[in-house]
Amino acid sequence: MSSPAEWYQSLPPISKAYGTACLATTTAFQLGLLNPLYIALIHKLTFSNFQVWRLFTNFFFLGKFSINFGIRLLMVARYGVQLEQGPFQGRTADFLWMMIFGSVIMLILSAIPIFYSPFLAVSLVFMLLYIWSREIPNAQVNLYGLVSLKSFYLPWAMLALDVIFGSPIMPDLLGIIAGHLYYFLTVLHPLATGKRYVHTPKWVHKLVARWRIGAPAQSSSRAGAVPGAGPERRSGAFSGRSYRLSD
Repeated sequence: MSSPAEWYQSLPPISKAYGTACLATTTAFQLGLLNPLYIALIHKLTFSNFQVWRLFTNFFFLGKFSINFGIRLLMVARYGVQLEQGPFQGRTADFLWMMIFGSVIMLILSAIPIFYSPFLAVSLVFMLLYIWSREIPNAQVNLYGLVSLKSFYLPWAMLALDVIFGSPIMPDLLGIIAGHLYYFLTVLHPLATGKRYVHTPKWVHKLVARWRIGAPAQSSSRAGAVPGAGPERRSGAFSGRSYRLSD
């Protein structure tokens, strides 16, 4: 059995960095070292006072230490890690771009009052869960020991639990919308038409290569391939790449 330090070191780089940043932010808040108002997404302060850091920092606050915080952090450690080690294995730049793309979509949609939230970390975590459920749709998931269901349904089950427990559902829905838009543009639409309009920008590949983050960039032939040309896919609602989940 590996030690906690060995387990932490074994985590893929992007999920590890994001989970660590979320934990550090909440820890700083609990210790009284950080006022969340200084990192919240407040549009007037962001654009009128040029406090542009708010566009980034709001994605790192999952709330105070609580059961909900623990669940969200575990979602990163489980579903984010499985995504990065499964469908995105060897594609660190693509995984980073997926998170950047989703974050930008959430920032745009947050300008609509019904979707506004001062912190979009929960939405980003839910996006990871949604994309995981589409990429690995047939895994059996035990939900709090109460019911077993296919992973395809897990985002909706978590959404239903938030409704039951009285938690806001708009952050969850925002994550689902951003996740589905990414999945549609990078997987479903290319499979249907053979054309892909969303590609990982070269600057993201260069950033990953410069800082030696995760796996090196893949060959151009692989990067330009239409999703589904490599790992086997099946048509239908439960289609997804055929990946084996790590124990």
